Amino acid sequence: MLSQVERLILETDGRYARDVELQFLETYAQSYALRLRVYRKLQAIEARIVQDVYQQLRSHDPALLMRGDHDLSAKWKQDTIRVLRYVSVAVLTGDTETFHERFLLWFQTIMRAFNAQRSCDATYLVMQEVMQRHLAPDEASLVLPVLELTRSTLSAVAA
Repeated sequence: MLSQVERLILETDGRYARDVELQFLETYAQSYALRLRVYRKLQAIEARIVQDVYQQLRSHDPALLMRGDHDLSAKWKQDTIRVLRYVSVAVLTGDTETFHERFLLWFQTIMRAFNAQRSCDATYLVMQEVMQRHLAPDEASLVLPVLELTRSTLSAVAA
């Protein structure tokens, strides 16, 4: 949404916007109450979501968050909370473009440096399942595409 507003400002410099150019604002306004509800709900259940994802990952693949004999669970939790908070803002603002360009691509570089693509893939795949248990279908419909973008970006292998 924010990137669309930026584009609108640039494209309409010196003129009024046409109705078709303003449509995204109307669509956003109509979804704002739901977006705000989802944002607040994610904030309230953040710890439970992360714990549920962690438990499911551990039960499915106990070695996933291990590097040799070093347990990376604490770092995983910290990173997962950070990503979930950015996902929440992307849902609230309706701006996955900015989320992707300003956060995910930067974070992807870090995950690649630590060879964490496999754990990212598993984490955000499982998180999509967990979200469906915690959110109503209309709420999940806003969150799941952002989580899929997160999964596909962070699990991508460098070419």
